[in-house]
Amino acid sequence: MNYRVIALDLDGTLLDNQKRILPQSLSALAEARSAGVKVLVVTGRHHIAIHPFYQALQITTPAICCNGAYLYDFNQKKVLEADPLPQDQALLVLQRLDKSNINVLMYVDDAILYQVRSSNVIRSLAWSETLPKSQRPTLYQVQSLIKTASEPHSIWKLALSHSDIPALRDFSESIRKELGLACEWSWYDQVDVSKRGNSKGTRLQQWVSNQGLTMDQVVAFGDNYNDLSMLEAVGLGVAMGNADDLIKERADLTIADHMHPGIAEVIRGRVLGQ
Repeated sequence: MNYRVIALDLDGTLLDNQKRILPQSLSALAEARSAGVKVLVVTGRHHIAIHPFYQALQITTPAICCNGAYLYDFNQKKVLEADPLPQDQALLVLQRLDKSNINVLMYVDDAILYQVRSSNVIRSLAWSETLPKSQRPTLYQVQSLIKTASEPHSIWKLALSHSDIPALRDFSESIRKELGLACEWSWYDQVDVSKRGNSKGTRLQQWVSNQGLTMDQVVAFGDNYNDLSMLEAVGLGVAMGNADDLIKERADLTIADHMHPGIAEVIRGRVLGQ
């Protein structure tokens, strides 16, 4: 198969446990780019939290961010396409969350906002401190997310987290059914809420079509439920060894976990034919 695009999730896929890209992956991806293959980051992250990886990869393609909520061009420093969460729906979710113990991060224009300094926030801030100032994402605390929700131009997503997984599952399922929102698990204790219809697969399909290519010319790598929409839509959907069994079953291929150079092996064997 003549694969022309490599689509990569970040956390749990391209990144190891220390949030680093394996040198074998960097080398194989550089070889693929030299061969004319386009490399695309497709992530649940905000674009402000991608800078170090984007620069390490040395790519010029735009990034699909927040599970397909928008397409961001780092060269032009602007959003190219977007389907943000409607403000009235965001407010409804925040009002319901105000009566629960579920933590939330609000991803807006060029920042990530939080009300409670949760363990997720503490980890994000600690990671940010390891980066050069020019690469640090903007995370700041607000007194009330409900009051702040009317200020941003765009709300990309709400990231909900809780140690009580059944409670988080029940809450996300209720707003999915009652408010018609997209709710996808992006980590074992995090559900991302965005506008209905948003997904990595949908935005990837749009971008691929705009390049004059087809989805069967794409190889995609992922590890979580928010990756399924692209893993099932491409020519070769590759699940990481650390993924849940259901994701592995629905992918075309399962490789080693994100701590081992399985991505490099697939690129060299299936894309470059070495």
